[in-house]
Amino acid sequence: MPTFHNSTFPTFFLTGVPGLEWAHAWISIPFCCLYLTALSGNTLILFVVLTEPSLHEPMYYFLSMLSTTDIGLCISTLVTVLGIFWLNAREISLNACLSQMFFIHLFTFMESSVLLAMAFDRFVAISNPLRYATILTHTRITQIGLAVVTRGTVILIPLVLLLKRLSFCRSHVLHHSYCFHPDVMKLSCSDTKINSAFGLTAIISTAGVDSIFILLSYVLIIRSVLNIASPEERKKAFSTCISHITAVAIFYIPLISLLSFVHRFGKRAPAYVHTMIANTYLLIPPVMNPIIYSVKTKQIRRALIKILHSKDI
Repeated sequence: MPTFHNSTFPTFFLTGVPGLEWAHAWISIPFCCLYLTALSGNTLILFVVLTEPSLHEPMYYFLSMLSTTDIGLCISTLVTVLGIFWLNAREISLNACLSQMFFIHLFTFMESSVLLAMAFDRFVAISNPLRYATILTHTRITQIGLAVVTRGTVILIPLVLLLKRLSFCRSHVLHHSYCFHPDVMKLSCSDTKINSAFGLTAIISTAGVDSIFILLSYVLIIRSVLNIASPEERKKAFSTCISHITAVAIFYIPLISLLSFVHRFGKRAPAYVHTMIANTYLLIPPVMNPIIYSVKTKQIRRALIKILHSKDI
């Protein structure tokens, strides 16, 4: 049993699936399949958008950003999750833990921002189609991409620095297979009121604000669509939003469900349920987004079939 002492640079111990350690090798199989699906699907989306000239449009550039954030999110957790399942590699240093935490939260915040940018893209395309190309120029899309990265980085750097100043004198066992801000913060024996307040502010100023603006965008989109006289044109306009609406639902509904589950059943549910839900939650958007856009977006589907057909030839 390790002895814990007051330390600013501790070694943490990640948790696999409590009570099911004997089954880690078997549990790793579905997680491997999910990681492979997410990485291959998002890489394929990126490849298709970059190589197919007909997809060099704002909507698909934003889709490329979404795929990039999903790949980053997968890679951020893959090493420690599979390391625990395969090698029982549970130890992680403070600096490595904070680095992983930074990238997990960064890509999560970026995903929220990209979904907001995609909502803006759909609003401009439907409400002002004649000016679509002049509003969403390549320069503006690049600026939006830089703003997405900058916002997440600026919010997270203070969050990491505030954790770095803490001392850890309690059990160094984390409750997840990766480093998560609230999880690390709870192990500190220092005053964490500032950390808690800043963490809550970070969530509200990213996912909270983004969700409100996404909702507002769709209110404006619905109003624009209802002003279209032709039922066929209305249907066509709505159909261009289906993939994005589904992607938004896949990002926000599991987040809300996870928070509700923790609040209502957190203390009564077995520990392994928490771990499984937390690990799966981070994989749902990266796995599902490529599938949604491949199935629901005709242009992506055609480009994929074209590439696969050319490979066969």
